[in-house]
Amino acid sequence: MFRKRSSLILCGTFLFVTWNAVLVLLLWGRAPPGQLGDGQMDLALLPTRDVVEDVIRMAESFESELEKQKKILSQILSHQSMWKPSNRKGSKVNVPSQPVIPILVIACNRVTVRRCLDKLLQHRPSAELYPIIVSQDCGHANTGEVISSYGNKVTHLKQPDLSDIPVRAEHKKFQGYYKISRHYRWALNQVFRNVSHTSVVIVEDDLEVAPDFFEYFRALLPVLKSDHSLWCVSAWNDNGRDGYVDPGKPDLLYRTDFFPGLGWMLLREAWEELEPKWPASFWDDWMRQPEQRRERACIRPEISRTLTFGQKGVSLGQFYDKYLKYIKLNSEFVPFTKLDLSYLRERTYRKNFEKEVYSAPLVTYDEVKQGQLKGSGPFRLQYSSKDSFKVMAKSLGIMDDLKSGVPRTGFRGVVSFFYRGRRIYLAPPPGWTQYDPTWS
Repeated sequence: MFRKRSSLILCGTFLFVTWNAVLVLLLWGRAPPGQLGDGQMDLALLPTRDVVEDVIRMAESFESELEKQKKILSQILSHQSMWKPSNRKGSKVNVPSQPVIPILVIACNRVTVRRCLDKLLQHRPSAELYPIIVSQDCGHANTGEVISSYGNKVTHLKQPDLSDIPVRAEHKKFQGYYKISRHYRWALNQVFRNVSHTSVVIVEDDLEVAPDFFEYFRALLPVLKSDHSLWCVSAWNDNGRDGYVDPGKPDLLYRTDFFPGLGWMLLREAWEELEPKWPASFWDDWMRQPEQRRERACIRPEISRTLTFGQKGVSLGQFYDKYLKYIKLNSEFVPFTKLDLSYLRERTYRKNFEKEVYSAPLVTYDEVKQGQLKGSGPFRLQYSSKDSFKVMAKSLGIMDDLKSGVPRTGFRGVVSFFYRGRRIYLAPPPGWTQYDPTWS
């Protein structure tokens, strides 16, 4: 013990004499917790005339600091299952060369979450790059058992606040929407704040994913990060029913002013913007308001990379029987990471899209409906009011509702869809400038 301390004293004396000023500055900035506030110096750590005693105290201070850092490291390692694979004995720890994209599954009381998780695990190319985090609300025991049965293949989080939310009398029937909004806020904070991921793909527990689901988001992450006129990437096409999409173009992507949801990517920067004002309920419609969208767009595919099988839920199956259960799920793997996606950049896309739409022949509703179009298309069908849009959209079989004036899948007022084997653009007159929020 004496030899060990003598060696420490001799080494410390040399360092003290040589680097005294540096050490003093360091100690000023790192006062022990519980003594003095930030920016103040602990007088007990100032150097004295007893060099040996000063060095011993410094060594003890560094030892205390080392213990603090070990505790922090221990906390980080306790979350390693959420961002890196377990390290088997004798194997090397591989640091991902690509950004990690966590998949956040929002779950409640559907034991059919198994279908969602089975497909995610089946198509996931890397557990390291795509950790699956299942956040469960509701406290439903059977659903919890299903999630837990996957062991370390997923991380199972449980939303702790299961209490009812005080709402005004006329909103009691919407209690479920309030709880969903609370759950989303909590779960996204776990991903972005507690684990410090920089992006996330949100999937609800009633979604099945396509074989190229992960490839799709991997390729579009740098597009989303580099283009500030975008704020999300979605795997969903609201008008993506079989017969309304071009089966020969599974690689076709669009910009849309309508927030699609249903399998979507969000960046941490966007969450930091949204979280302080996150709504108490109806979070998805809130996302579609001009104050949140701020003239930004999302990317969406021609053919959906997600399919919903959740007929029952808080929305009581709204749209399911008429639209959602007929959505075509892409089955052909598209190597998006090897494709040139520069056409999605705002200026390039807008110029080319508007040129294609407004150079297309103008046709009438009857010509479209009765199959009297001549040529391969595309064709432009014009609407001039909210009512004319809704009448034509409903009659042609596409979704006719608008949110804050924006039609589903719309970009600059234009809705693109397939009808009887031809591309149709349901579009406003040339010179369109902005959406009318009263069209809702």
